[in-house]
Amino acid sequence: MASLGEDLLGVVNKLQDLVFNTIGTDSGLDLPQIVVVGSQSSGKSSVLENIVGRDFLPRGTGIVTRRPLVLQLINIPGNENEAEPSTESTGNASPPQPVEFGEFLHQPNRRFYDFAEIRREIEAETARIAGSNKGINRSPINLKIYSPHVLSLTLVDLPGLTKIAIGDQPADIEKQTRNLIMEYIAKPNSIVLAVSPANVDLVNSEALKIARQVDPQGKRTIGVLTKLDLMDHGTNALEILSGRVYPLKLGFIGVVNRSQQDIQGDKSLTEALKAEAEFFKYHPAYRNMAHRCGTQFLAKSLNTVLLAHIRERLPDIKARLNTLMGQTQQELASYGDMHFSGKEHRGSLILQLMTRFASSFISSIDGTSSDISTKELCGGARIYYIFNSVFGSSLETIDPTQNLSVLDIRTAIRNSTGPRPSLFVPELAFDLLVKPQIRLLESPAHRCVELVYEELIKICHTCGSTELSRFPRLQAKLIEVVSDLLRERLGPASQYVESLIAIQRAYVNTNHPNFLGAAAAMSSVIQSKQEKERKAQAYERRKERGDRRKPTALHQATTNAALNGTEAADYDEAASPSIANAHKRVHSRSMSPAPGHQIESSAISGAINGRPNSPRVFGPAGGAQANKATDSFLNYFFGQDKPGGMGGMGGAGGLPRSAGSMQPSPFGEAAKRFDRMEREQNAFQVDQMTQDFEDASLDLQQPPVNPEEAALTDREQLETELIRRLISSYFNIVRETIQDQVPKAIMHLLVNHSKDAVQNRLVTELYREEIFSDLLYEDDNIKAEREKCERLLETYRQASRIVNDVV
Repeated sequence: MASLGEDLLGVVNKLQDLVFNTIGTDSGLDLPQIVVVGSQSSGKSSVLENIVGRDFLPRGTGIVTRRPLVLQLINIPGNENEAEPSTESTGNASPPQPVEFGEFLHQPNRRFYDFAEIRREIEAETARIAGSNKGINRSPINLKIYSPHVLSLTLVDLPGLTKIAIGDQPADIEKQTRNLIMEYIAKPNSIVLAVSPANVDLVNSEALKIARQVDPQGKRTIGVLTKLDLMDHGTNALEILSGRVYPLKLGFIGVVNRSQQDIQGDKSLTEALKAEAEFFKYHPAYRNMAHRCGTQFLAKSLNTVLLAHIRERLPDIKARLNTLMGQTQQELASYGDMHFSGKEHRGSLILQLMTRFASSFISSIDGTSSDISTKELCGGARIYYIFNSVFGSSLETIDPTQNLSVLDIRTAIRNSTGPRPSLFVPELAFDLLVKPQIRLLESPAHRCVELVYEELIKICHTCGSTELSRFPRLQAKLIEVVSDLLRERLGPASQYVESLIAIQRAYVNTNHPNFLGAAAAMSSVIQSKQEKERKAQAYERRKERGDRRKPTALHQATTNAALNGTEAADYDEAASPSIANAHKRVHSRSMSPAPGHQIESSAISGAINGRPNSPRVFGPAGGAQANKATDSFLNYFFGQDKPGGMGGMGGAGGLPRSAGSMQPSPFGEAAKRFDRMEREQNAFQVDQMTQDFEDASLDLQQPPVNPEEAALTDREQLETELIRRLISSYFNIVRETIQDQVPKAIMHLLVNHSKDAVQNRLVTELYREEIFSDLLYEDDNIKAEREKCERLLETYRQASRIVNDVV
């Protein structure tokens, strides 16, 4: 069983050397190892030296360990290597006892028999990578120590945790150290050896604090208490070592290291280990658990824990190796095969890449590509957007007569008649004016061709694949050939689109079924003119009524005149001067509502005078009801219609008279004047409401007057507007035709032709043996990545063989 354990540890050491030599620290393979963590001056270095039994680690103040030290302890039988050291090795002559030596991975085939020289090599290698200051570096130093006095272990010594930067240390030295430690202990296959001094309260242990972050349940943490001999008298760490203070699954182990005085006095490790054993054996607090304390027990425990951990994690390591091999194999396949056997193979490869490039170009246009974007329009969808949105919108924004002034149209009409007067609008003027307007469609059509061409160029540049990117010269040639093809087709497409505009200008077809025609255009112009005149008249009427008095003022004047008994002439003077004119307009216009829709005058008067409940009677019987309402109001106003009074004395519709006498009432004249004024007022209100209903549907703003149109005669204005209508009608017909024909021409002459000819053009231009070598020149970065993948894949295969040989 021990042999199997040793084999397992040897497997891990081989894997560690293999991975570090070929890959480095970023291998992705988490190997079982013991990581030593502790604060500065906690005794980490002394614990490691006690385990090895040799002084080989650098010492001093501040941070001494500035690079991770991967220490592999390999147990060798006592009868091996008793010969003299080789001439290549350094150090003293071979001692009579079995030889112990060390080897660095960065110096293969060299053995160090002098452990003081191993210390100097560690210091030199640290300074070489981490610099001469007190900064740290994550690149590890790999050291193997072969000895019959050690148990097979793999330990990683990390820089000590620090709080304050001193000397020339970086300001963030604490953060750098913690990040480096977390990088190692966060791996699930790492066992954390947390070293804490016993003369400091355990709650202040930095090692246990950082270990708890990655192992909160304490399943893979071993606690080590140092400096037990330096605790205050009367105190001990028995509770901690028993696991009752801070429980850990793997427990706490106490050790006693050499003091600084012992080190300065050159006390040997052999003597120190004897003194440690005596300390635990005779100490009253620890003698009952002395067999579970000390460096020897710590080494055995670490060996047992590490071997069990390796045995437990070995299936996971095998599965991880298989996963890494699959991923690396897939990455290597993406770079392609760099070995080409003869011209035939290279020609086949070039033909294959050209075919894939052409297929990608065509599928991008057709929208069948598997790598089509979901974030933005591209390929054929972009071309469709250009046709319908960009080109269509640009055509819709063109005003066919915006750049034609009234003077331009009048001049064209006059020039087309020559010295003779014309009875009708000359047709030649229409031809002269409409043809330059059709030319306005050329610029959007040409721009549409250019946009489609630019989109095809973009598609060409995005057709490259990972395999094609291996050969930058071939990719550049493919893009160049397709770009030349597109550039050749750009000319014919642009010329044909231009000819479509020229064709429309060459012959003006006024017999087109959608053309407005002279008669329809003339009718439209006349209707527009009548509408404009109607609006102008409405505006004038509104302007005339602008300074009339409000109805409430009129009613006040009427009421005052009636109460004061003034004559009709005096009333006219009291009212606004415009009232008389209003009365005249009412009688002269004779604008009365249609039968069946008369508005009851007393209701209007009541509304003006503030009587909310005045009746409104519509229909033929409204007159009688109106008189009745008026009489009722007058009787009430003059005090004749009192409760239980004499309302029936004057008859149904007459004014009140004295009983038994034919003489008029003393209030008769005033009543007549009031009745006359109220009728006039009601008639004026009817006229006002009727006019408001008439003008409600009209735009009462005065239409702007064009100074150029004002200078034209009526006939010239009619002819100008007629030509403008005809130009707009015919231009819309041509615009629809161009909007339909230009995309078709571009698709036929540029897009579809390029799709059909791209494969043949690539083969014709590039499939030549004399340029195969140049086309298949690989990028240096691609070569380096492929070689890295090949080394990585071979390393994983070797590691898999190593693991399979043991199990």
